Amino acid sequence: MLTKARIAVLVSGGGTNLEHLLLAQEAGRIPHGQIVLVLSSAEGAFALERARRHGVPARAVPRRAMDQAAFEAALSRELAEHQVDLIILAGFLSILSEPFVAQWPDRIVNVHPSLIPSFCGKGYYGLNVHEAALRRGVKVTGATVHLVNEIPDGGRILLQKAVEVLPGDTPETLQRRVMEQAEWVLLPQAAEQLSAKIVEEKEALS
Repeated sequence: MLTKARIAVLVSGGGTNLEHLLLAQEAGRIPHGQIVLVLSSAEGAFALERARRHGVPARAVPRRAMDQAAFEAALSRELAEHQVDLIILAGFLSILSEPFVAQWPDRIVNVHPSLIPSFCGKGYYGLNVHEAALRRGVKVTGATVHLVNEIPDGGRILLQKAVEVLPGDTPETLQRRVMEQAEWVLLPQAAEQLSAKIVEEKEALS
């Protein structure tokens, strides 16, 4: 296959989701896509080192060093330089503005550690989501991969996977199980699903 969708992964921390995207790519599970760039909103994020170990260009675009407009302009320069087709948010903790997102219609995908519409919206990120699930006493949680659009907390759901909540779970143990059983499974699937669509559109225009 000559044509592949060019993927950028945006991160802020350790990059465990990134690692599993890279492993999936190397295992041939994203045949229509190629991760060509990793951008971190935080300098020193270990995700950058993970990317480099897999031979993927990695850059820090420090959010704290600039205002929103400058931050998004710097992101846009990197994305344009690497001719990116698809953006995957994988533990990316910076908010993107509506004008930025509008430039990437159906081309930004995010993973959320719950079954949307449960436990989502303002303040629901990281361990907060799993703490809320345990407080509510739900028996099943999971993860959702969705497209990001210009509507706050909006976007079309692509994939969901349920994960059982076990007796004695802590937010940390539940977070780990959701990552292992759902996030690390769904993200490569979504990357391939969208990449195949992008390749099809490119080939139709050629």
